[in-house]
Amino acid sequence: MKVAIIYSSKTGNTEKIAQEIKKQIPKEDLVFFGKPTEIVPQADLYFLGSFTDKGNASKEMLSFLPKIKQKQVAYFATAGYGGSKEYYQTLFERVKKQINSSNQILGYFYCQGKMPLQVKERYLSLLTQHPEDKTLSVSLENFEKAQTHPDEKDLQEVNHWSFSILQKANKKEEVKSCNL
Repeated sequence: MKVAIIYSSKTGNTEKIAQEIKKQIPKEDLVFFGKPTEIVPQADLYFLGSFTDKGNASKEMLSFLPKIKQKQVAYFATAGYGGSKEYYQTLFERVKKQINSSNQILGYFYCQGKMPLQVKERYLSLLTQHPEDKTLSVSLENFEKAQTHPDEKDLQEVNHWSFSILQKANKKEEVKSCNL
């Protein structure tokens, strides 16, 4: 089975997750690892990933997603806000709208990622102007919490997730070969 890992990373968080996924792929099966390109690499399974930008995938990834058709797809992402499973599901539902419906989506994975220092500086500036704003205090707390992510637990979880995606993809390949 030929596998492509295509990702968009701004601060290195999503690239770190992509590197972990890459460890699960036999070298002879990996046909592409890197940023979205104009030409879609030919593969059977695509691991597609992005940082979260204003509640969605990066512009680069949003324009690339519709190019993949009639393939198996797994999506991964990092987000500055840790959130809950429901929060990550909401983020994925937005991205899912950009994935061509002819694809089989095998799953998705999200974890928290550290944010650039400019974000903290913006929060501090706003908090100085609006000291009563509890939301800003929570955002600042979240910023500090995010600084250690993706952490070892996140990496273990993405390894487990990517292994399960490969198992699902291989089962489909086996079923296809039985039907020939």
